[in-house]
Amino acid sequence: MPRYRLTLEYDGSGFAGWQRQKDVRSVQQTFEEAVQAISGGLTVETIVAGRTDAGVHARGQVVHFDLDRDFTPDRIRDGLNFYLRENRIAVLEAAIVDTEFSARLSATRRHYLYRILNRRPPPAIEAGSVWHVPVPLDAATMHAAAQRLLGHHDFNSFRSTECQAKSSLRTLDALRVARVADEIHVTTHSRSFLHNQVRIMTGTLKLVGEGRWTADDVSAALEKADRRAAGPTAPPEGLCLMQVDY
Repeated sequence: MPRYRLTLEYDGSGFAGWQRQKDVRSVQQTFEEAVQAISGGLTVETIVAGRTDAGVHARGQVVHFDLDRDFTPDRIRDGLNFYLRENRIAVLEAAIVDTEFSARLSATRRHYLYRILNRRPPPAIEAGSVWHVPVPLDAATMHAAAQRLLGHHDFNSFRSTECQAKSSLRTLDALRVARVADEIHVTTHSRSFLHNQVRIMTGTLKLVGEGRWTADDVSAALEKADRRAAGPTAPPEGLCLMQVDY
């Protein structure tokens, strides 16, 4: 039974996140229905690199599944894209891999980008893909504060109260903030992240950019290991899973 590895791109708007849920549309459900359609109704179990939340996008999501039918990579890519064409989900790459490969467990690094549109006028074309913050933000100050979060820490202050991870210890390898024209880009990568970690870090750094917090405040929030100590959770639409390394 061959194992297929696929790289996906999708617009998370209108989906309840990646994971299949009862009574709401998810990316996983939509994708698995497309696999069933090209395979003659075979049921598959998909494993994904990162379970993106409702409204979060992906440009480099990786998924794998086993299928009791042989397809060439091009055929499975094109067949799935035919059935997914109206759902704003696309298969960018497909490959047959060793059965020991796991989209989740074999991943060594996940890369995320959070985009803040930092201008007075609201977005038109980019609506649904950015967080609109009309007040001026100081990207350099945000970047300096972000460096306080690098390394191995207890990130309990920066995870959702609904996070199911057994441990809040994580190693943050990179967290950069830069202005790109009218946007503030927050880029980060790590082997793994806690639930809502990137969005809470971004919401906290926004307070720094506004001048309401300092880098010392960010350090203090980290040290308290209490969700109430950190800033707000940034909205999902600005976040995108860009790439997964193996």
